[in-house]
Amino acid sequence: MTTRLLAPHELRLRIAPESLGFASTAELQDQPLPWIGQERAQAAAAFGLAMEQPDYHLFVLGETGSGRSTLLRQAMQDAAAKRPVPPDLCYLHDFDAPEHPRALRLPAGQGRQLRQAMAEMTKALQTEIPKRLAAADYKAEVERIERDWHAQEAQAFAALDAFAEARHFRLTREDGRMVFTLLSARGQPLTEEEAHALPRERRAAIEATEQELRAEIARFLDTMRPLELARDEALAKLRRQTIAPVVERHLQDIRRDLKKQIKDAVKLGRWFDQIERELLAELDLFEPAQAGAEPGSAEEERKAALEDLLAHCRVNLAVDNADRSGAPVIVEDNPQLRSLFGSVEYQAESEMLVADFSNIRAGSLLQAHGGFLLLHLRDLLGDEGLWERLRRFLRSSRLQLEEGGATVPGPLVAIALQPEPVDVEVKIVLIGSVEEYYALQEGDPETSRRFRVKVDFAERFAATPETYRASSIFVARSCQKHGLPHFGAPAVALLLEQSHREAEDQRYQSALFAHTEALVLESAALCRARSSTLVEPPDVLAALQTRTLRHNYPEQQMHESIADGERLISVQGATLGQVNALTQIDLGDYRFGFPVRITARTYAGHEGLLNIEREVDMSGPIHDKGVLILHSYLMALFSHMAPLALHASIVFEQEYGGIEGDSASCAELYALLSALSGLPLRQGIAVTGALNQRGEVLPVGGINEKIEGWFRTCAHAGLDGTQGVLIPARNQRHLMLDHEVLQAVERGQFHIHTVEHVSAGIALLTGVPSGMEPSVGPDAGPGARTEMEPGLEPGGAATVLARAEQTLLAYRRACRQAMTALRPRRGANPRAQQRDQG
Repeated sequence: MTTRLLAPHELRLRIAPESLGFASTAELQDQPLPWIGQERAQAAAAFGLAMEQPDYHLFVLGETGSGRSTLLRQAMQDAAAKRPVPPDLCYLHDFDAPEHPRALRLPAGQGRQLRQAMAEMTKALQTEIPKRLAAADYKAEVERIERDWHAQEAQAFAALDAFAEARHFRLTREDGRMVFTLLSARGQPLTEEEAHALPRERRAAIEATEQELRAEIARFLDTMRPLELARDEALAKLRRQTIAPVVERHLQDIRRDLKKQIKDAVKLGRWFDQIERELLAELDLFEPAQAGAEPGSAEEERKAALEDLLAHCRVNLAVDNADRSGAPVIVEDNPQLRSLFGSVEYQAESEMLVADFSNIRAGSLLQAHGGFLLLHLRDLLGDEGLWERLRRFLRSSRLQLEEGGATVPGPLVAIALQPEPVDVEVKIVLIGSVEEYYALQEGDPETSRRFRVKVDFAERFAATPETYRASSIFVARSCQKHGLPHFGAPAVALLLEQSHREAEDQRYQSALFAHTEALVLESAALCRARSSTLVEPPDVLAALQTRTLRHNYPEQQMHESIADGERLISVQGATLGQVNALTQIDLGDYRFGFPVRITARTYAGHEGLLNIEREVDMSGPIHDKGVLILHSYLMALFSHMAPLALHASIVFEQEYGGIEGDSASCAELYALLSALSGLPLRQGIAVTGALNQRGEVLPVGGINEKIEGWFRTCAHAGLDGTQGVLIPARNQRHLMLDHEVLQAVERGQFHIHTVEHVSAGIALLTGVPSGMEPSVGPDAGPGARTEMEPGLEPGGAATVLARAEQTLLAYRRACRQAMTALRPRRGANPRAQQRDQG
């Protein structure tokens, strides 16, 4: 088994522009945009959005930039267009229980109609009622009632006056009070001195007569009180009879204009009855002060009371669906208690907080009734109370505006409103990552019961001519959306190749179209900078280069440290027990490959394999696993020599930030075998690849960045035609290398070797046959060899394995000699021997 040298055409997938079937994306801008590579997610979304049963809410999984929000919004709009327009939601003042405003649902558009009609009615009543009360017929009837009462009152007062006069008293009325004065024999008012001058008997008689008069006055008042009440009732009845037709006419017109069937007709009718009752009971508020009367606080209070009464007759249209053609689609980007569940906006008045039905504001849940609501899970989890409140709502599908949703700014609240709860039918689409989804399920098992539809967005998808076509339509739509110059087919081909690069696979494209859209924007900007109207390949390449320059400063610093000799990396010659491994550094917004030197030392001993990073807690569990697999393979490779007398150490030189991953396990094995065999390793060939217990080389991630990182290291030192990389053969399909690397390979200055088994890798690095090719037998162990003389390849040449075995045998002899030297001589005193050693 040998390594394979890859040809330049195998290092990158190239897409022929002519295979795309268009010259410019301008030809594609009117074509529909499908769900590119997300057919399974599309089917799940369509199923969930069509389900009308409760608890079939959607949970959308996927990475940021996969288009999950955009595509779900599009799917929601398509589904909403097929649904009926939901009703409007109004809040009304309850005159019998002002702290409990009533919720009223009306067919779409009728909420606005009712609000306008009630506003017009209250405005009209302020003109019509005073005008009607000033009409001649009304005033004539009022005068008749007043005249009848005055006649009765005058008759009764005349009898009272005669009673007083017969007893020598004069009776007058002043400011609504009865005043009587004692008269003398001459008919003149008796003065106080004259009254005191009267005989005692006369004064006593006068006092008795005065008491009789007082009793008669009381009887007069008792007689007049029912007459006054009857007069007032007659006047009030006259007002009601006069104004009731006006109010009833307006309300009847409003009822007639609400032609569609109203589900809450009984509730609306009861509210109309309350309005009619309250208006007729407060008709005095409609009568302004008499002309010529001085303005005062009483008139101001009347106007304020009338304004308050009419305000309670208006409608708070909390949700208006008049302009909709289908169900609502609400995207809540900033969910809070107020914005999601609604609120009551309190206002400060006289050091108190007051609110009524008009201060109720609908949140996203109420606005989305009958339709869809899009939320991001991370926004909800940032507020624990918000998620708990949403869970309670999902359990009952009934929304109750609570005091907590009002965010009351002060402690003194005049009336705490408790609006009527409302049933809400809404389909929630919750977007989150895979990690968030499973963490939420584990922490809240009820989630899976409520969100029964899982819409899983793929990170990548198989590339086909159809996906290339759809991706090109996406580019065309992006250009149209942002007003950009269109892309030529060669430029689109580069964009498609970049999507393969992001997917790290020649067979798959990346589903993170946000990255593609960003590259479209940047390429178009460079195209405009050169005053062109069509984006071409140099624009795309320049955009990629400038993007790299914006992020690669840490990488540049590390390469400078190699050039300055701070980091010890050799790219030429051969060294014993030393190999250049390839690692990937991920900064979040940028990742790059970088070489790291691995060294190994071996000694005679029984400690086995020592991983220095693990000993100092600088390695992660995956790296530790890789080292343990390496140790298992090494023990199996030399199992015929067990027990081994070996003490070996491996270290990543000049690495102080910690090591994770198993992609360096092959390099660690090569360093160990070099140290054991005494054969130096080629320093110009860097190594990456994971190892299993049978010595097979497994694929690793970040292969393109690792190769390009080593290439830049070699290019800075000077390419001499001997440098290259040794990668797993299973990584060949993941290669999408930079054009600079491809050009160097085409010139023969750089080489890409692939390997399937570590035996071929050690042979390439040492130039000596390995002697450890795997057997084809099913029961053969990882270190089994073909039938030949131990340690020799056909032809008698020494192998790596043979040299390593010789070293291990030498270690065993050394250990035995040491043990023999330490063993007490026969017949010697053990205690004396111990003293000698001390």
